[in-house]
Amino acid sequence: YGLLGLSGFLLPPLAGALFPAWREIAAGVLAAYAALILSFLGGARWGLAVSRPSPSPLTVSLAMLPTLYALAMLALPERERALQFAGLAAGLALQWMWDIRAAALPGWYPTLRTLLSAGALAGLAAGLALLV
Repeated sequence: YGLLGLSGFLLPPLAGALFPAWREIAAGVLAAYAALILSFLGGARWGLAVSRPSPSPLTVSLAMLPTLYALAMLALPERERALQFAGLAAGLALQWMWDIRAAALPGWYPTLRTLLSAGALAGLAAGLALLV
């Protein structure tokens, strides 16, 4: 489950390496995709929190942070692409740590999130090496 989602992290660095004229476009696509996924993961946590009979206002509020953080990373200028990729990687790593420690998630979820997070971080590292 979810492995197709890694294509958005892995294909842009590959495209930029194979077609140097596309490098800046590929870098923008990678940053946008990483931000979308980070926002999606925050939304998944928000959905889990509000599905409870008495959701914690703190958890519901914290679940919005990944989206706001991703937006801040996207707002960085293109000349700060290395910082953008590193910041998005840090955000995804923090979200991964939050997700694997969550008690209310299904037992298979931490394994899936670990695999997908590793692929996402590898894609951002490749982007840093090949696109910046």
